[in-house]
Amino acid sequence: MSDNVENAVFEILKKIQGDLAAFRTEVDKRFDEVDRRFNAVDARFGGIETIIRKQQRDSAGMLVMTRAVSGDFDKRVSELEQRVTRLEAQQS
Repeated sequence: MSDNVENAVFEILKKIQGDLAAFRTEVDKRFDEVDRRFNAVDARFGGIETIIRKQQRDSAGMLVMTRAVSGDFDKRVSELEQRVTRLEAQQS
């Protein structure tokens, strides 16, 4: 029986070793694909730093526009409230 157990252990270890080798190959392929895509983006846009600076500028611009729109909206609502208050005062 010990021969069967030893053989089974060796077979299990061989299978684990094969699975680890296959996993390593798959991981290497994925990293190669990620590197290829990263390099393609890097070459296309002139570097990640360029992309980050562009995104920061775009975000800052959106923030300025959002503040301007919300300020304009607040101003219009205030004017409307004043008109309603005046109309209510006239009706009283």
